[in-house]
Amino acid sequence: MIKKFILDFFSPSVSVNNKELLRAFIGASLGIVITAMLSRWLLGSSHVMWLVAPMGATAIIIFGLPASPLAQPWAVLCGHAVSAFAGVTCAITVADPAAAATLSVASAMVLMLLLRCLHPPGGATALLAVVLSFTSYQFVLFPVLLNAGLLVLVGVFYNTATGHRYPHRANLGITPKAEHGRFSTADLDVALNRYNQILDVSRDDLSVLLHHAELAAYQRNLGNLRCMDIMSPDPLTVNLDTSLDATWRLLREYRIKALPVTDDTKHILGIITVADFIRQIDADNHNEMQGNLQTLLQRNEMDVSDKPLAGQIMAQQVQTINQNKHAIELVPIFSEAGHRHIPVTDDENKLVGIITQSDLIRALYHAVSA
Repeated sequence: MIKKFILDFFSPSVSVNNKELLRAFIGASLGIVITAMLSRWLLGSSHVMWLVAPMGATAIIIFGLPASPLAQPWAVLCGHAVSAFAGVTCAITVADPAAAATLSVASAMVLMLLLRCLHPPGGATALLAVVLSFTSYQFVLFPVLLNAGLLVLVGVFYNTATGHRYPHRANLGITPKAEHGRFSTADLDVALNRYNQILDVSRDDLSVLLHHAELAAYQRNLGNLRCMDIMSPDPLTVNLDTSLDATWRLLREYRIKALPVTDDTKHILGIITVADFIRQIDADNHNEMQGNLQTLLQRNEMDVSDKPLAGQIMAQQVQTINQNKHAIELVPIFSEAGHRHIPVTDDENKLVGIITQSDLIRALYHAVSA
């Protein structure tokens, strides 16, 4: 129990690489120096305060966490403004400094939550107004809003120039539609409502991250699967000289839609499907289909030389796949090429199994459920 508490207490923060660290360092430096110089020039060096300390924390958030909801322009500008207003109001109306400080920070937090502009440095702005006994609402505009506005402007130009969208919007175009995954955006809203805590990540960003994690899990699980893992081994086959009647009975008896046609050494010569039978009869006349099919199957039954055989109606161009290939390679074959059954071969091109769309879908389901 104690060990777990210590580990949780000292758990490391998320780290960034050196390039991002340098980018944030330069951005925060530029933000503060430009804000300080312009504010001092606009307000005059004789002004009682031309740069407020909470802007240091704001600079860290804008340039170090530009994707955070706490760093967005509305949060920065409105958060500082309402906090400064709360601080000045408490400084004017509450005589005891400790009580005024307490009420100012608590009021600032409530106002920011109500106005959806939570920005933690705003609490310091409210407290600063009380500690320094600012009793003029001019403090809200100068220097607070002036400082915050300049920092936001620098943040817009610098973050955009260094590859960080600011104001930040989740890049929803690079993820599959939520409804196509294991959870929808409505499910995410339900989960967030139940969690009922403020997260330092936007709902859209969270949705994108979760879907990318789902995709990574899918690729990891399915990426290790090979065709031999999902195929139906030792499938039923027919020979070139198997009668259509016998072939049709196999299709009906085992409720399958395709039969590979092989030679005696299990090399694939073709494939025959239900569609091949349909092409041999008048499929446009539904009333006569059954009769035409019976005629096809029983035609010249006594004349072996003229009896229709599997080799006569089979498709000779057969898409196959090696048993050692990754199962994910089947996705474009099924989805784009229109195949329904893929015979699986060994290294000697001998038939060892068959994979249907149902086999692949089953594998996909287990992959994302793992």
